[in-house]
Amino acid sequence: MAIKESNLNPTDAIRSETVLAGDYYLHTLKAGQTMRIVDLEGNQAADTLFFNAAHPEERYSATDTILLQANVYLSAGSTLMSNLQNPMLDIVADTCGRHDTVGGACATESNTVRYSLEKRCMHACRDSWMLALAEHEEYGLSKRDIGHNINFFMNVPVTEEGGLSFADGISAPGKYVELKALMDVLVLISNCPQLNNPCNAYNPTPIEVVIWD
Repeated sequence: MAIKESNLNPTDAIRSETVLAGDYYLHTLKAGQTMRIVDLEGNQAADTLFFNAAHPEERYSATDTILLQANVYLSAGSTLMSNLQNPMLDIVADTCGRHDTVGGACATESNTVRYSLEKRCMHACRDSWMLALAEHEEYGLSKRDIGHNINFFMNVPVTEEGGLSFADGISAPGKYVELKALMDVLVLISNCPQLNNPCNAYNPTPIEVVIWD
């Protein structure tokens, strides 16, 4: 785990927004800008997609990112790579220490498989992403553009057998991760509404997104 504090002051930020659990956040981060995602109450999951703002067919790639850094976890010092093998963002500060890039996002289908048939119609991160794209047609994105995501603050240990396990969170109130954009990047976050996972104590909570020039 790579813990690194930020030297940025929130009073110098150009934008700050609280995102409630179950809501989405959609914004273009310009090259050179820094974005901080804050886990306000602890053990929340911020399911995040990144796209090249000018050419959204280029997007964050978990496989290319893992291959570059030879690590399935993200933290300070990690570079997020695109599906065209271009660097998109650097993680420049991190007080949580580890973030998941392999567990994927909750969906109505996975709610059914993991929990029970009666959970199928519960709100899920993929619903939030699809709502964002439907309400912002100007980006020209659709369901087919939903690919790899990062689960900031989520703890998904890899077992010795190569499987995934969803464990109690390692984050805490006020923990944050900061990313510096290396290109103009469209950021789409679903602040996870999941009510069935013990990692958030069955209580999804708000996050804050802060941006500096």
